[in-house]
Amino acid sequence: MKKLSLLILMASLASACTWVKVDEKAEDIVVGKEANVRGCEKLSDTNVSVADSIGPISRSEEKVATELLNMGKNEAIRLGGDTIVPQGEPEDGRQTFSIYRCQ
Repeated sequence: MKKLSLLILMASLASACTWVKVDEKAEDIVVGKEANVRGCEKLSDTNVSVADSIGPISRSEEKVATELLNMGKNEAIRLGGDTIVPQGEPEDGRQTFSIYRCQ
C-alpha cells in the first residue's frame, strides 16, 4: 500500500511541475520557422532532453514540450542567439533546435 501511495504522489507531482524554467533573458527569444531565418546567421544546433516519464508514469506531453522549448531558449541566450527553430517535434523527451542571430 505504501508503494502505491508513493507512486500516486510521484505521478501527481510530475504532472503538476515544470522543472525547467526559462532564463529571464531568454523570454524574448523568438521561436521561428526556417522561412523566418533566411537572412540570419546560424550559430549552432542544440539537442535538448528532459525526462518524459518518472518510472512507469508518463509526464504530460505539453509540459515536456514546454521544458524542451525553455531549454532551447536558454541555450540560445548562452550562445548569443535571438531566434530558435525547432527541427521536428519532441520525441521521447528530446528535441533539436537550430539557433540563429537575426538582429
